Amino acid sequence: MVDELPDIARKGRGAISNRSGRYERETRVAVDDGWDSSDIVTEKIQTFVFDDTARTIINKNTSPDVIFERSINPFRGCEHACIYCFARPTHAYLGLSPGLDFETKIFRKANAAELLAAELRAKSYHCQPLALGANTDPYQPIEREERITRAILEVCRDFNQPVMIITKSGLVLRDIDILAPMAARGLVNVALSLTTLDRDLARRMEPRASTPHRRLAAMRELTEAGVPVAVLASPMIPALNDHELEAILTAAAEAGATQANYILLRLPLEIAGLFEEWLREHAPNRADRVLSLIRQCRDGDLYRSQFGTRMKGSGPIAELLSKRFKLACKRLGLNGRDADLNCADFKPPPAPGDQLALF
Repeated sequence: MVDELPDIARKGRGAISNRSGRYERETRVAVDDGWDSSDIVTEKIQTFVFDDTARTIINKNTSPDVIFERSINPFRGCEHACIYCFARPTHAYLGLSPGLDFETKIFRKANAAELLAAELRAKSYHCQPLALGANTDPYQPIEREERITRAILEVCRDFNQPVMIITKSGLVLRDIDILAPMAARGLVNVALSLTTLDRDLARRMEPRASTPHRRLAAMRELTEAGVPVAVLASPMIPALNDHELEAILTAAAEAGATQANYILLRLPLEIAGLFEEWLREHAPNRADRVLSLIRQCRDGDLYRSQFGTRMKGSGPIAELLSKRFKLACKRLGLNGRDADLNCADFKPPPAPGDQLALF
């Protein structure tokens, strides 16, 4: 069962409902008995920001499917409201819905920069690139006021700590004064997610993220400032946006991107139901076709979580997508050079009260 709200309340949001998390004993159900409509919601859902009492900030990753072993997420939940976001099920751990709660109840890690500095100073710390925004976007709308991501970057700059940024927001340009000098020392690169070039589809699928045009503009400005840029054509959704793969890669390459990757749509846990709801409202004439093709890429299921295939899928459709991606990258010169970051210059700066070195 679902807890649905009227269109006016969901304007600018991605999820159709507020499905209860998988750990909840009770399930919310919206019922209209026809007797009284005085409690019908007529205002848009607001975003609420809460403090996350984090005690550590660097997350360890053991998945062989990603290139980084350490990551930082300044926020839990994401106001970009992308319906396909694989991080949605994490809100269930907080007793909240992966649906509308995920995009309207955001948890900030206000002390992230202080925690990071402490962890980087630990004698046991071994420098390796940190992925910033591997789960939720570090440049989602509330970052304009919170400035947590910026504070994290300032710590990385001071420690010569390499960082890879993953975002779909043009807000990343605000911090170009930090990113450009770091890039000159081989300490940063930025991966911008570009799901579609169709502004209308983007508005419905990722309603509060930057427009495709704005993301391409960000790629150009970062490139002009000397910051290495990658494009993430993700997720690819059969019969919805997969026909745009070559066009997305071409536009990104023309904007200065030198690296590229893609991920086939993933629908773990609650996302499967949320995505199907969204499909049937926003693309009803092709919903069954999309879901059928997804199953053909997932051995008959909507999702398979096995390492090695969960990002790309399997079967003829997934294999064709992979071949198209490789051919396009070869034609455009993407992924043709090393994108490693510099770990050799890592050095904690003197802390207040430290004794100065004699030599």
